[in-house]
Amino acid sequence: MRNTGLFMKWAKAKQRRIMKILIAYDKNVSISRVLDEALLRAKKLGAHVYLATTCEPDTKLLTIRKLETELEELRQEVFENNGVECETHVLIRGLDPGEDIVWYAREKKVDEIIIGIKKKSKVGKLVFGSTAQYIILEAHCPVLSVK
Repeated sequence: MRNTGLFMKWAKAKQRRIMKILIAYDKNVSISRVLDEALLRAKKLGAHVYLATTCEPDTKLLTIRKLETELEELRQEVFENNGVECETHVLIRGLDPGEDIVWYAREKKVDEIIIGIKKKSKVGKLVFGSTAQYIILEAHCPVLSVK
């Protein structure tokens, strides 16, 4: 019974502040299921969403602008049109993508990270891609992986 009481206190404290969800956007992974799941969770929990992707420091400006436009379109179509607050960010810090997402999640004090994963062979299913694996193992919060 004592643990139940502690959980209830924790849950009430969480309810007092807005939950934060980070979506790690990867243009090489099908994003529609990730966005559907994020929207469902954000609406249910009244969460604020961060939609972020990473770039190498030597990425061309045109590519960065294209990513910014893609993220902004997704923000408007998926989240704003459904009444969910969402911010978009293109991270250019010189870190590996997994590190970048984990650090950004810590900075923003997110409560959950949602990532997309690629379908893999039977052996590949045992090990996620290196970016997804890093995020799952190093994040300070729960990580939801969507296939």
